[in-house]
Amino acid sequence: MDAGKILVVDDEVPIRRLLRTTLGAHRFEVLEAGNAAHALQAVREQRPDLVLLDLGLPDRDGLDLLRDIRGLSPVPVIVLSSRDGETGKVQALDEGADDYVTKPFGAKELMARIRAALRHRLQQQGARPVYRNGRLAVDLVRRQVLLDGAELHLSPKEYEILQQLVLHAGKVLTHRHLLRAVWGSELEADVQYLRVYIRQLRAKLEPDPERPSLIVTEPGVGYRLRESQ
Repeated sequence: MDAGKILVVDDEVPIRRLLRTTLGAHRFEVLEAGNAAHALQAVREQRPDLVLLDLGLPDRDGLDLLRDIRGLSPVPVIVLSSRDGETGKVQALDEGADDYVTKPFGAKELMARIRAALRHRLQQQGARPVYRNGRLAVDLVRRQVLLDGAELHLSPKEYEILQQLVLHAGKVLTHRHLLRAVWGSELEADVQYLRVYIRQLRAKLEPDPERPSLIVTEPGVGYRLRESQ
């Protein structure tokens, strides 16, 4: 299973190629944008888990793009820039960047910064980095799911549904909430689509999928992740 989606916004093809290789080696799905217009479209439509943003873009200043991203989404943003001055760093952080890495950078440092940004975002949402519920453990930073200590292989959509249930454990999530969070507004009325994935999730997580004890149906409303007593 992918570790999550990272959007790389940089007009330099060699940098995007380097980041695609580095991030791919850590199981991240990499989205790419060479300018601000494509970056905003990707944030709206692809909903990445994190954005790596170069400030020197051909069509707009990166700080302006950062403001627009912040208006759309709370997604973590790490600025990658050759601008080494303190003023540029302060401006980026003041505009909502989660971190600032100066080029050239080391792969190990960048991965550590990415993990920290993802972990911090989860903490802001009130979520534990590792959620435990009886036989189930979900590492929300590494996007790893364990059942009785063995790793489960979920599809990206199965994981995103489970992630929503974990982030709101014990609360009822409506069909519309789950459809919008996982697929976007275009599928918010297609409840049958959601039921197919819930059935697949239960087959992997529940001792008896026909009598679910973990992912509970709230008839006519949605689903709830039942917490262990």
